[in-house]
Amino acid sequence: MRRFALAGVVTTAGIIATGAAVRLSASGLGCPDWPQCTRSSLVAAPSGGDPMVHTWIEFGNRLVTVAITLIAVGVFVAAWRFRPGGRRRRDLVWLAAVQPAGIVAQAVLGGIVVLTKLNPAAVALHFLASIAVLAAAVALHVRCTEGTAPARSLVRADLRLLSYAVLAVIAVMLAAGTVVTGTGPLAGAGAVPRFHLPMAGVTQLHADVGWLLGGLALPLAAGLQVTRAPARAVRLGWALIALIGLQGAIGYTQYFTGLPAGLVWVHVCGSTLIWIAALRLVFALRDRGALPDAGQHPPPDPGAVRGVVPGRGEHPLLGQRPADVARRGEQQHQPVPQRHELQQVPQLDDHVRRVHGVADQGVRATGHQPPVGRGEAE
Repeated sequence: MRRFALAGVVTTAGIIATGAAVRLSASGLGCPDWPQCTRSSLVAAPSGGDPMVHTWIEFGNRLVTVAITLIAVGVFVAAWRFRPGGRRRRDLVWLAAVQPAGIVAQAVLGGIVVLTKLNPAAVALHFLASIAVLAAAVALHVRCTEGTAPARSLVRADLRLLSYAVLAVIAVMLAAGTVVTGTGPLAGAGAVPRFHLPMAGVTQLHADVGWLLGGLALPLAAGLQVTRAPARAVRLGWALIALIGLQGAIGYTQYFTGLPAGLVWVHVCGSTLIWIAALRLVFALRDRGALPDAGQHPPPDPGAVRGVVPGRGEHPLLGQRPADVARRGEQQHQPVPQRHELQQVPQLDDHVRRVHGVADQGVRATGHQPPVGRGEAE
């Protein structure tokens, strides 16, 4: 299951990279129709506008989507059949279902993008939907190795809140990046709609969000280090700092070098890696217990045999421990001794003595003698 989940993460991140390549190479209208590539052809064919290289880039991205759809269906089937401890995990099934459902939604959004001639709002929504599907894929990859116990925090509460703040700021940064791209010269093609915003202003906003992200991520990584958080969380914290620093350097470089398409593509891929690292860091700050072996069935309830309450070993009706219950069962199969036998066996169980004591009190109260035992008649 873990391998299928990892394949879902890789392919979802891959479709983000190929989609960015389509846009940054000005191939967004290489296939000017949808669902066909052109009005007269389902596959790549010459059209009156873009050169064939743009058509093949866009059509190749559509072929990649078909392959990723097959993998997403495989992930869902694997999650459906995955039964750790003999039980199907509904949480994993729902997370796995997001991937094929998300691809279908992405196909519809992609059609809207093409038919609206790369409307920047539709393009931004197309990208952010892929980011949401990637989050579900990462969650599935993490959750398929965990148990179902309630989440137990492994760090202080303030560090958990700081990790959530970092994740939220990354989401804002991704959204701001789509605005920058939709405003600048790399909007997907030459004569396409763009956001009517000042390029310098939206770029500065994107940079400010990046500085805010660094200002939150650095104390988070340092806090995890000094509080002796789990080693995996500490590593992810410093890895996130490194990715943010590299991303900032690439961002400033591409801005001052005139936005070369190749460097912008690297910048988009870097933002995807930052998103994945932040998600994994949030998951690394809590624990849900170990995953049962897939070939093992849940252990039988210890109380199912003798009515023992699990964890206490007490009989729910008699209030006795298992050994006492067993001894009581053995005593019920033995004949009740007579009074002269009680005198000969003084160490007999107190329970039997109390029974005969009650009988003697009843004799004195009523004046009736009990039947003479066989031993007394002799």
